[in-house]
Amino acid sequence: MESQPNNPLHGVKLATIMEKLHAHYGWDGLADRIGINCFKSNPTIKSSLKFLRRTPWAREKVERLYLKTKFE
Repeated sequence: MESQPNNPLHGVKLATIMEKLHAHYGWDGLADRIGINCFKSNPTIKSSLKFLRRTPWAREKVERLYLKTKFE
């Protein structure tokens, strides 16, 4: 496994990112910050992960929000 010292998301699973963001913002907060339907229309972690894994531009937005968020 290669080391990626300049990648702050190295080793962080998308599922972990989604769980933390959902716990912090909730679905309404995520829909306000990232206007994608997987957060607006009947959202679940499972359906959001499926969408984000197949949609690179949406995943980038989620990863950027994760990096900007200050978790307690």
